[in-house]
Amino acid sequence: MENDRFERGLKKLQEVDGNAAIEITENLGDLGKYVVEFAFGDIYSREGLSLREREIATIAMLTALGGREPQLEVHINGGLNVGLTAKEIEEIIIQTVAYAGFPTAINGMNVLKKVQAEK
Repeated sequence: MENDRFERGLKKLQEVDGNAAIEITENLGDLGKYVVEFAFGDIYSREGLSLREREIATIAMLTALGGREPQLEVHINGGLNVGLTAKEIEEIIIQTVAYAGFPTAINGMNVLKKVQAEK
């Protein structure tokens, strides 16, 4: 059962982040295993939302929380991988201004610009 959870999570993580996901989680040891099993094997694998919709929620939350720019970068790339456009991600980040303020949205926009420059 535990191995099924990991395999299901790894497959879902690769759908979102491609091979970059494996590199990220391998460097985290057991913590990486928990990310794969719980976040992607349990949560991302649930029915009810598409990967695109899950990335919209994740980008909005990471932007609003602030201080999570490395993870936001991963999920902006993931959002692009599952069909979001850069313009849609920009609008998601702008939407957070009303609830989380300008500083977090500015940081989020800077991460988006960084990702765009690297592509």
